Amino acid sequence: MNPSHDPSHPSPMSCLRTSEGHPVPLLGVSLSGEVLGGAARLVVRQRYRNEERRPIEAIYTFPLPGEASIAGFAMECAGRRLEGEVKEREEAFQAYDEAIATGHGAALLDEERRNVFTASVGNLLPGEETVVEVTFVQALTADEGALRLMIPTLVAPRYIPGATGGDRTAHGVQEPTGDVPDADRISPGIARVDYGITVDIVFDLGRDVAIESPSHALSVRREEGYRQRVSLRNDKAALDRDIVLLAAGAPGVQAGVVCDRTKGQEGTFALTVVPDLFDTHAHAKRASSRRDVVFVVDVSGSMQGESLDQAKRALRLCLRHLAEGDRLGVIAFSSDFRALDPSLAPFTQATLKAADAFVEGLRADGGTEMLNPLLAAVGMLGDAERDRVVVLLTDGQVSNEAQIVDRVVQRGKGVRIYSFGIGTNVSDVLVSDLARRTEGAAEFIHPGERIDEKVTAQFARATAVRVTGLEARFEGIDVGELAPAERPALVDGEPWVLYGRYGQPGMGRLSLRGTLRGERFHLEVPVELAAEASRPGLEALWAGARVRELEESERGLSGKRAEAMRKRIVDLAVRHRVASKHASFVVIERRTGDRRAHGQPEARPVPVSAPAGWGMSSHRGPAAPAAVYAAMSMGGGGPKGGSPVVMRSRIAAPAPAAAAAPPRSAPAAGGLLARAKQLFQPSAGAAAARGSADLAAGAVAPPAAAAPGGPASPYHVPPPAPAPAPAAAPAPSVVPKGSPSQGDSLGRLFEEQLASGLWERGDSTDLGRISSTALCLAACHDQGVDSAHPIYGAQVAKAIEALCALAASLLQRGGADGEVAAALAAAYLVAGGRRLRAQVRDAVAVAAPEAVRALLGELGDAEALRLKVEELHGA
Repeated sequence: MNPSHDPSHPSPMSCLRTSEGHPVPLLGVSLSGEVLGGAARLVVRQRYRNEERRPIEAIYTFPLPGEASIAGFAMECAGRRLEGEVKEREEAFQAYDEAIATGHGAALLDEERRNVFTASVGNLLPGEETVVEVTFVQALTADEGALRLMIPTLVAPRYIPGATGGDRTAHGVQEPTGDVPDADRISPGIARVDYGITVDIVFDLGRDVAIESPSHALSVRREEGYRQRVSLRNDKAALDRDIVLLAAGAPGVQAGVVCDRTKGQEGTFALTVVPDLFDTHAHAKRASSRRDVVFVVDVSGSMQGESLDQAKRALRLCLRHLAEGDRLGVIAFSSDFRALDPSLAPFTQATLKAADAFVEGLRADGGTEMLNPLLAAVGMLGDAERDRVVVLLTDGQVSNEAQIVDRVVQRGKGVRIYSFGIGTNVSDVLVSDLARRTEGAAEFIHPGERIDEKVTAQFARATAVRVTGLEARFEGIDVGELAPAERPALVDGEPWVLYGRYGQPGMGRLSLRGTLRGERFHLEVPVELAAEASRPGLEALWAGARVRELEESERGLSGKRAEAMRKRIVDLAVRHRVASKHASFVVIERRTGDRRAHGQPEARPVPVSAPAGWGMSSHRGPAAPAAVYAAMSMGGGGPKGGSPVVMRSRIAAPAPAAAAAPPRSAPAAGGLLARAKQLFQPSAGAAAARGSADLAAGAVAPPAAAAPGGPASPYHVPPPAPAPAPAAAPAPSVVPKGSPSQGDSLGRLFEEQLASGLWERGDSTDLGRISSTALCLAACHDQGVDSAHPIYGAQVAKAIEALCALAASLLQRGGADGEVAAALAAAYLVAGGRRLRAQVRDAVAVAAPEAVRALLGELGDAEALRLKVEELHGA
């Protein structure tokens, strides 16, 4: 699992051959379609060609998004296009097998997992090309001011637990086990492959948007109106990483009802509510609510490289979103798991420092034994009187997702899980299902994306006001099956979506009742069900959501009830033409004459690329896939640093002591704002750690005048005198590509914030802390960041409140009038709301020293405050 080779640039000596030397029949894949409103309708086309002298059967295991609904399957061959139909899974296989045995052409699409599918294309004739087409629809997710579309491109190796045993039913490289009986159906071979993917997607969102991607270089061409056609800049890319497309500036998720109905037939609707639950008591309620949070981080082999770097940085930022009164735990897992402490610890500067050291020492290696650490995490959260949260950071590459989700949900009643899917190849089913079934939320972080935005969004959801115990009743209209059947909580500001069917159009309302902060809650939403409306894909979205929900229910049933549920799922899938684990798409080409094959075709499983960043493509020959999967089960890579507690271990490995922290020193001399800007530069420790890597990447420090994207300083500030590097928390492991952005430098600054909300740069006294905090808040103001900032606002507010408390303490002791005045001036500059400004104003008003009370007349004048801050610090 050493990430030493990037398979997106295949060697010119590689060839399309299997490990047995047979030509690979897959020539390439294309992704096309449209994004309209909040949904996408996309088509994956797989082009096959038989380069052998006899008919063959191509077998390709590939991924699709776990929340997508498969809405079509077709085959093109010999100039004809044939549409597939949905049948019960065994019936579909029998039809396919019978067609192949009798010389006809056929294609079969089986769902192995919600995000793993197998396409079988039988009786490919020598020299002939066949195209298989899979159509799916997917709702897009809102992503901090953008709409996000994420498409997986390969089934990456997954950790497969359990003892080997059971019958093989497919061509995967892994043997079935007791825990994963379908392991051979989800483990395609790994090889150096030359086939790739092309992209042609039209975005038409009714307004100008900026299409961006952290995963691929794009070419965007404007067409009529607001239409934009997106393709890959290099035309074709390796199938080795998720394709992530962001429509920045897209309209947010809109509340209301959309319908799809042909006159005289049953229709489908989607109802969206975006609740505004804020009131004047909301902040006080959130402030008084104390949380118990356990952070669970994946350090298995598949997280090696940039994925772990991002997980560590996200975790450091997560820790700094905790507040006084919160309690925390940290667990890292691979083949075994270790905890910072066996029980929850109060959030203090000491525990934050210990957690930072623990996180900095994490190393990736070994298998992905996720179930036991998650059970241990929910086991630590036993106080039902407190808000109980698990934060999971993983790439989700496990094969026993259903077992993990069911056991954790059953054990952790009342615990919400907020998950981060991290890396170039995230298995989204586990990450999303854990969040959805515990009423948490999922975020995905691809290399190159802003981590601080994701962390802030998650903690905003975790602390948001919510309506629980929700009951939904339609009045004045008659609706059919709804999805989801169990209504999730209404969370302040988060879209709440309900799909359903209806027979007759009409107008009515939806009545929502539940509990909000211990009191009764009632909301009425007007609903109009249209007599005629067109919203392509809406029926498939409803049917797919309903099928997934019924499949979850089926896992808890047995005997006749399980069989009845299976039949219900099949009937639903067949009637609405969507895929299910119990229903497959099949298409048959009836052949005559010379095109009719004779004899059983030989199977040709299609190997897949190694995931981007995984150093596995150097393996050659038949042993390569085995070596890859064996690497995932290697142990001995437990976390290092601090004094971790081994809670349960299959592979005992003592953890070395944490590396010594870099020495602290005083900030550089010079003007306040000049010194504040130094806080945005990478620390000497971080620069030393990067060393030649930054030189090789061409990294350039941002100019002193302002970080990219930030406002220029209103002052002429002399350059700071040379001084030792400012003190810092353990240097982040992630290395930005190219010039650090404003967000990178701000993110690093907030990674250094103390548990109290203050900063400490060299001088550990109260006077040193208030001065350091003044410097940092001045730097924030210079970059246009205040307590209302969508990303850093919560941490700025935390700093202001802590600074006001410390200012009062220092003034009582006397002798720090100038420093306190400067700090309060800086605090007022970044106080973005009435409450915080009033808090700073009160701190100034009650001060005895004239140097502090003199600020009262200047609090409404930002320019005067800036000058006052400069004067007080001798600029």
